[in-house]
Amino acid sequence: MNGKNTAVERLNDSLRESVNALGVKDIECEFEKPKHEGHGDRAANAAMRLARPLRMNPRDIAQKIAGNLNSEFIDRTEIAGPGFVNVFLSGKFYAEVISDILKQGNEYGAVNLGNERKVQVEFVSANPTGPLHIGHGRGAAVGDSIARILKFTGWNVQREYYVNDSGLQIDTLGRSTQARYFELLNHESHFPENGYKGTYIYDLAREIINLEGRKFLDVPEEESLDYFRKYASEKIMSGIKADLEEFRVSFDKFFPEGYLHQNGLVKSAMEDLKARGYAYEQDGALWFRTEDTIGDDKDRVLIRANGIPTYFASDIAYHRDKFITREFERVIDVWGADHHGYIARVKAAIKAIGKNPDDFDVLLIQLVNLIRDGEIVTMSTRAGEFITLRDVLDEAGIDATRFFFLMRRSDSQLDFDLDLARKQGNDNPVFYVQYAHARISGVLREYQNRGGKLESICPNDITEEIFKDRNARELADTLSYYPDEVMQASRELAPQTITGYVLNLAGIFHAFYNTNRILDEPDEKISMGRINLIMAAKIVIASCLELLGVSAPERM
Repeated sequence: MNGKNTAVERLNDSLRESVNALGVKDIECEFEKPKHEGHGDRAANAAMRLARPLRMNPRDIAQKIAGNLNSEFIDRTEIAGPGFVNVFLSGKFYAEVISDILKQGNEYGAVNLGNERKVQVEFVSANPTGPLHIGHGRGAAVGDSIARILKFTGWNVQREYYVNDSGLQIDTLGRSTQARYFELLNHESHFPENGYKGTYIYDLAREIINLEGRKFLDVPEEESLDYFRKYASEKIMSGIKADLEEFRVSFDKFFPEGYLHQNGLVKSAMEDLKARGYAYEQDGALWFRTEDTIGDDKDRVLIRANGIPTYFASDIAYHRDKFITREFERVIDVWGADHHGYIARVKAAIKAIGKNPDDFDVLLIQLVNLIRDGEIVTMSTRAGEFITLRDVLDEAGIDATRFFFLMRRSDSQLDFDLDLARKQGNDNPVFYVQYAHARISGVLREYQNRGGKLESICPNDITEEIFKDRNARELADTLSYYPDEVMQASRELAPQTITGYVLNLAGIFHAFYNTNRILDEPDEKISMGRINLIMAAKIVIASCLELLGVSAPERM
């Protein structure tokens, strides 16, 4: 797996050889995109970095670097500012970029950062106490896209959903369903103070009535509670899985919390912490030394005095299972933003079990404001007043929903404009990108209708003349940066890098398309060069959309 652009590598090699000629070895340097237009196509700041070791004026060093540059991809150089080496690229560079993309196809951009190391991405993990809401949907899109990007960059990825199938919330779900069951049968009932009030609880109760009739009216509530807990949580979990599947989100494993307790994983984790000196007993409870470990305001309870483990104890056992039993080399969790204060605590626990906390990353998912008709839709999960992921999918569709969720950093608040998401026009960003792909597909279909054969196109035969056009150069130049964008998205766990890049790429393609004749160009070599260029653009756009989990339509 390489996925890089050999033209870019060769250009950077020429810079490194030029620097080495000055007698300086092992200096990492590459050309970068200039921050300001008119400062060349690429720029290098190596001269400023070499000023101290060489004890020379950086502009003089820049002159020497420029004089040593030997590359067929460089038309000319200039020295700017305190010592930047700006280079202006030849048409041959852009032709080579397009040739690389066409030769590598779908592998273009697939840089190998992971070397098949095992990484687990755990995301969504919503309690099965109600249907997924739009906040869960954002977490699903982010986690899934990160898994796609990591896999594309050489990691051995496992996707996991942690199912909280026990504890207070599941108990409350069971009692809420049980109360609605009694209510629908006109039997005296007491709805829990913090019960789940959504209409879906009535739906669950009706299903139980259809299945079991009135049988639970004559059974003590505590005896029948387990049935209501189990039925409600399993039914909700089934709906969650169906929604995620439709949302193009799949998991390799659904890990039930109950497994930790039933198989003694919590107990063994606590014994391990005690043996390592990170846990101690006091007042009948077991405590974790968070105050000493991370400067927490107090130590945290692991096992209560009544013998019941806390969520923290379960989480330690769970992450111990990830790192030690299943031997993941890296673990990435996607949590709601309200868990920010919990990150340091879990990192401390990972250190306590003998693993490197730097191998544990947490992405926080900030709230989503749903906007309809210019107004924010009010929501309250506990009161049952919320917009489900299913509602949004029904209104906006899968592609728009995923793209919109991935347009901003996950830890920043997101305004989701439903009216814009439904719009079939260039104002809608996902439509704008998909239309670029469909537009290219249409040109290529017409080329074939006229007797052309795509399989006979030679990627080594791209005339440099087409890159005299500014829009063609800009399109090829933008395509050359795709491997860098993928690397950034992978290293920073940032799908929004890909959405921003592909939006920009689509705009540059549309500008090229509107100013360059392709099939009706009388010069056949120019026409074929432009076909090669748009074929490369199609490959990269489709690759971006695949990483985002968005479809790449051939027609629109």
